[in-house]
Amino acid sequence: MAIRFASLGSGSKGNGTLVASGDHCLLVDCGFTIKETERRMARLGVTPADLSAILVTHEHSDHLSGVGPLARKYRLPVYLTPGTLRARDIGTLPAVTLIEGHQPFAVGDIQVTPVAVPHDAREAAQFVFRSRGRSLGILTDLGTITPHVEAEYSDCDALVLEANHDPQMLAQGPYPPSLKRRVGGAYGHLSNQQAAGFLQRVGCDRLQHLVVAHISEKNNSLTLAQAALADVAAKAANCIYACQQEGFDWLQIDTAE
Repeated sequence: MAIRFASLGSGSKGNGTLVASGDHCLLVDCGFTIKETERRMARLGVTPADLSAILVTHEHSDHLSGVGPLARKYRLPVYLTPGTLRARDIGTLPAVTLIEGHQPFAVGDIQVTPVAVPHDAREAAQFVFRSRGRSLGILTDLGTITPHVEAEYSDCDALVLEANHDPQMLAQGPYPPSLKRRVGGAYGHLSNQQAAGFLQRVGCDRLQHLVVAHISEKNNSLTLAQAALADVAAKAANCIYACQQEGFDWLQIDTAE
């Protein structure tokens, strides 16, 4: 079976993305309580007992807070960078695999390539997944598109991409100046325009699915994100916008001929 992916929720109140292929299902990040994670997974027809592992991008609470409790309850292995492990005390874990040097690794028949990204975290990583000749990129929580990032995500068949904020809304919004500088800075989050520029450079023609994610509820709007991305996103076969409450339902990448 080709890669399938779905979201438990996407935004500053909690994140979690499911990536499945064959008999294996991975959870990328968990920013929800055990009860809420179970509820959101049930909506997608799976349970934490179906998971093969949890992968962690970085230590911020909206991505990490539920990882330790979920891993302990369901005896799940956790994959994360040494920096992320040291950044927060998440308690004893059943099994830890350190992502060293951002070298690729495999969980079952899912090949995982960690990608270093500029974010205000100890050792943040995003991921590209490959299985059955197809690839899925998850790219959120970064303030700058580096040449390395662009190269790693240039040939994806599906992409989950952050369009976090509208610069004018951020500037005029309720955040204190220090947080505005952080979000809009080189180690913060991608704006709608940065996301659109990245898609313009790498191209959307081969994308079966483009999911625009991690849209700020205070510093962005669906209307502004859609307007900024409309021209380039139209080149993808399917484009959807993830939300905090519902995430998005299962999407499947067609297998290579």
